[in-house]
Formats: sequence, structure tokens, C-alpha cells
Amino acid sequence: MSAVEHRPPRRPPRHRWPWLLRRLGRADRWAFDQVAATHLPGLEYVLPRLSRFADNGVLWFTTAGVLGIAGRPALRRAALRGAIGIAVASPAVNIIGKHAFRRKRPVVDLVPPMRIRWKLPTSHAFPSGHSASAAAFATGVALEAPAAVAAPVAATAAAVAFARVYTGAHYPGDVLAGLGIGVLAAVGTRVVWPPRPPAARIAPGGAEFDGVRVDQEGRGVVAVVNTGSGDGPSALLPTSTDMTIGLLERELPEAEIVRLGPDDDVDKVLGEAAERADILAVVGGDGTVNASARAALVHDVPLLVVPGGTFDHFARAYGIESPSEAIAAYRNGRLGRVDVGSVQSGNEEHLFLNTASFGAYTEIVDRRERLEGRLGKWPALAVAAARTLRHSRPVELDVDGHRRNVWLAFVGNCAFGSPGAAPVWRRRLDDGRLDIRMVATGHRVPRARAVLAVLAGHLPLMPGYRAWRAGGLELWSPPGGLRLARDGEVSTMAGTIRFGKHPRALTVFRPADRWAG
Repeated sequence: MSAVEHRPPRRPPRHRWPWLLRRLGRADRWAFDQVAATHLPGLEYVLPRLSRFADNGVLWFTTAGVLGIAGRPALRRAALRGAIGIAVASPAVNIIGKHAFRRKRPVVDLVPPMRIRWKLPTSHAFPSGHSASAAAFATGVALEAPAAVAAPVAATAAAVAFARVYTGAHYPGDVLAGLGIGVLAAVGTRVVWPPRPPAARIAPGGAEFDGVRVDQEGRGVVAVVNTGSGDGPSALLPTSTDMTIGLLERELPEAEIVRLGPDDDVDKVLGEAAERADILAVVGGDGTVNASARAALVHDVPLLVVPGGTFDHFARAYGIESPSEAIAAYRNGRLGRVDVGSVQSGNEEHLFLNTASFGAYTEIVDRRERLEGRLGKWPALAVAAARTLRHSRPVELDVDGHRRNVWLAFVGNCAFGSPGAAPVWRRRLDDGRLDIRMVATGHRVPRARAVLAVLAGHLPLMPGYRAWRAGGLELWSPPGGLRLARDGEVSTMAGTIRFGKHPRALTVFRPADRWAG
């Protein structure tokens, strides 16, 4: 009988993951021991208290409150984005991450007792929730706030993360994982809420205004103040308009201030002010700024826009977000030229600096702005879209010679940056183009899909959506005329309606760093 050859059983292939995890675990413990053995004079007292103050997000929500009451829109956006980042990162770490990995806390024998002034947490260690919240808030702030604010917040977040290792609460690997999750959570907020980009660039002022005299006391400035813009009247507290008037009187004592009342003829008052002014200043919302732009163009004087309305889209587009910034722009004496959009029907011409819209667009924006003060931007947009699109009907128009049933239409002065239903930011204010967006479809549009497209900020989801950029647009209005909204002002125009541009026609005072490049 022949011998049967004996072969040893084949060993299963070795997997590298357990070996790699063991190596990483040893390196993590070694790094923890090195930090535990490190003595940092002065920080033995500070870091444990900083770590404790960050419990339950108290440190970050307190910071968000301070940023929120600072009054600057960029800081309010930074506070809100940071808080949303924490709201995403904290559950991801504490509900999912810790229960998935169940890593034990470090052994704190090497940590000096003076660093452990409070009872150490008993939950699982990986990932670090404190580090995730710190990174989420700091990243959210960095996406919106200037570097002078973002840098101290980032330094504080780094200190909190280091304190979690220094006080023996976490291994360094726990902290690094938490930091990564926090950054991803904050960056992920960009998907549903894109950060506001840098202010729009504008062309430098022309030679005809080189001789404009900027007097530090305000001589030659006529400032027209719409007392009905912005906040409503209050018997107990001064309104923002009152505070702006006080600021102008302190900073530009020689300027002439004209108060525009509710019964005054806006065009007449602004025309008379521009006629006697070297520089026309205006305090009010986008509608008042629109009227002042007409007066400045007619009388060929530069315009100083001082934010004083509810939204102030035009002023904020090129970086002026507060009255103090407008005064600083005036004193710098830097001028820029911006495009002006126009809508013409027969001999009648209307201007717009931001947008013109018609169809259901007009009603959605009107309703959103009426509800926004009570509900907030996104809930107001949801309610406005649902109410409007449930009952709206298309407008039958000739668009550049083609018959269309138009549900929504938006014409922007220069290219806007997002595909949403209410875009507000632009990269330039002097590109010579109109941003045209239109939903033209049959007599029925899927209501749920239309509302979803508006709320998601992505109009291309709607059937029949088209977007293009052009130097002009021609419409033939339906019987009875077309209801058109321009910078918040609504009017009805009939017959042939032509949209066009006056490139770089309006001269404005701009912040020092807003050259066209």
C-alpha cells in the first residue's frame, strides 16, 4: 500500500487590521503617558476649568450668544452655523460613536491629582464628545466670521481638545477622532446652507469723480433718511433709524439730514436732495436705495448707501453691513461703479439694483418677507412656497418671441451665486449680464416637487426649469399687464417689456478692499 502523503492544514490568511489596531493602541497610550508626564506651569489650573466649562456645550453656546448680540450679520451667521454643527456632531459622537466602539477611559495613575479636580466621566471614551463640539463650533465660525474672530475661537477649541488629554479624560486618538467628526459636521452644514462668500467686487470709480471732495465733517453730503424703514416705531426704545441718525450727527456734523416721512413724495425729495448735494447719502431699505439710485444717476452724483432697512441686500452685496461701515467707506473716499438693471415698457423705465421677478416668484418672496420676522427665513420660505404653489397659475407670455406658460421667473442684476428661490449674493456687481431663471411648463406643475425644489434651494429640480445669462430679455405681457416686483417695489407693466442693463452706471462709496481685481 502506498503511503498517503500528509500535508499540514493550510493556515487562514492573517489579517493586518488587528495588528494595525494594536500598534495604534500602543502608540495612543504612549502619547497619553507623555502628555500625562508633562508639566505646564500655569496651565495646571486653567485647563481643567476650561474643560469643565465646555461640558454640555456651555462654553460654545455662551460664545454663540455673545456673537449673536454683537449686531453684525456675519457674526450672527457664524454663531448659528457653529451651533448647528454642534447639534449634528454631538449626537453622532455620544449616541452612535461611543456605543459602537465602547473604548474604556484612560488609567490616570500618571496624571497629577491637581489636574483632576472633578469626577472623571464614566461614559465610553471614543470618540471625544468635547473635541467634536469644539471642532464643530470653531469650524462653523471660521466659515462665516472674519479671521479676527475665528482665530481666537479656534485657539480656544484647540485648548479644550488638549485639555481632554491633559486632564486624563481621553486618549489622544479619542480627541483626534472627535475633532474629525466635528469638522465634518460643520462642513456638512454647507450642503443645506451655503456660507456667504466674500463681498462682491466692483469696478473702480471713473475719472469724472476724481475731484469729489470728501470732507471729514460731512460738508457737501445730503443724507435722506427714510424714517419708516427697518424697525417699527417704539415708544420705549429708540429705533435703529434713530440710532443711525444719531451716528450721522456725531460723525458727520456738517452733513444735511433730510427726514423722509410716510406722506412725502420719495422721488421729489430725493431729486431735490441730489440736485444740491456733492454726495447723496441714503438711509433706508432696498426700495429707498433704488429710488436714490435714480436720483443719483439723473444728477450725476456719487451715492453713499447707509444700511437702514430690513434686508439691505444691495449694501451687503458689496460689503457694507452697518452704518459705521458706510461712514468708514465715505471717509476712505474710495469709489466704485456698479451695474444698474432696467425694465422698460413704452416710454416708462424702471431700475433695479438687485432683482426683478414675476409669476409665483413675486408672491413667494412677498409672503416670505412678511413672515420672516416671526418665523425665521427657512420656515417662512416653506410656508410661503406651500401657500403660493398650492393656488398659483402660470402666466402666459411671449418670452423672446416664444410662447411660454411661466410659473416662476427671476431676473437678477449680475450673476447670482446659488440656484435657490431667493438668492442674495453675487461675486461681482459689474459683469454686464442679467441672471435669468424661469420655470415654464404646462398648465400643471407637481406641487410637492415644486415646494421641495424651493425649500431645498435647488430650482433645477422643477420640470421646465431654464437658466441663462444675457444682456437683455423681451416679454409681451398678458391682457391687463404683468405684475412685476423690483427691489421690493411692485408695479404693473403692459405691452412689450424689455429688460436691459446700464453697465457700470452708478457710482457708490465702497469698502477699501472691494476692487474689481
